[in-house]
Amino acid sequence: MSNEKKKVLLVGETWVSMASHFKGFDQFGSVTFHSGAAPLVNALSGSKFELIHMPAHEAVEKLPFDLDGLNAYDAILLSDIGANSLLLHPDVWLNGKPVANRLKLLKAWTEGGGGLAMIGGYLSFQGIDGRARWHRTPVEEVLPVECLPNDDRLEIPNGFSAVIDPRNSHPILKGLEGKWPILLGANEVKVKKADNVEVLARLPEDEGGHPLLVTGSYGKGRTLAWTSDLSPHWLPASFYEWPGYATLWCNVLAWLTKKG
Repeated sequence: MSNEKKKVLLVGETWVSMASHFKGFDQFGSVTFHSGAAPLVNALSGSKFELIHMPAHEAVEKLPFDLDGLNAYDAILLSDIGANSLLLHPDVWLNGKPVANRLKLLKAWTEGGGGLAMIGGYLSFQGIDGRARWHRTPVEEVLPVECLPNDDRLEIPNGFSAVIDPRNSHPILKGLEGKWPILLGANEVKVKKADNVEVLARLPEDEGGHPLLVTGSYGKGRTLAWTSDLSPHWLPASFYEWPGYATLWCNVLAWLTKKG
């Protein structure tokens, strides 16, 4: 049996903020780079998965433009990055030149056996003000859920704990008995009506009962939607410091990268 680690590409989960500072008569600006990938990076450290993180600004030019490039990975996680970042390469945006459509390539890659997941956030699914723009794209065709055509955020500042059927024996839920720590929000999506789609976790009924963790398949590949976040603000420190966080994501990736 091979001991080679499975390669997982995390795309996105970074952002840059600009601030203006006023001190009496004077003012100055600052720019700060942020990353929300650390909890997942730490959780997978020492596991059977090699996580490669491609920040959002790098993905614009560096996400592969052919299937050979995508085939270097066993699983790809799209997290808090809008569709425009993969559609508007500088050659297209600045120079009016055609390039390969990477949303179509991700669809073909999944159909051929890749494991594709989308993780929630302000620029996931349809996102804040509808700006993530994954609705009616080839990537949405692959996912086990449909995106709404509008702002899909579910802000739940009081927090909620996932609802899971204790009778469900899905391998992703193995070792995750008991109540999960609270989450503070998610993206609202619609579960696709198909035999290969299964909802593993939901929000409570008093918060709408929306899907939280959904699995599916497309062609020879497997697909998954986790509608909350990887890290704050929707996923508090109490969740990623919980031992179940690492168990959950190792289980997710083991299932997502299993062939057949």
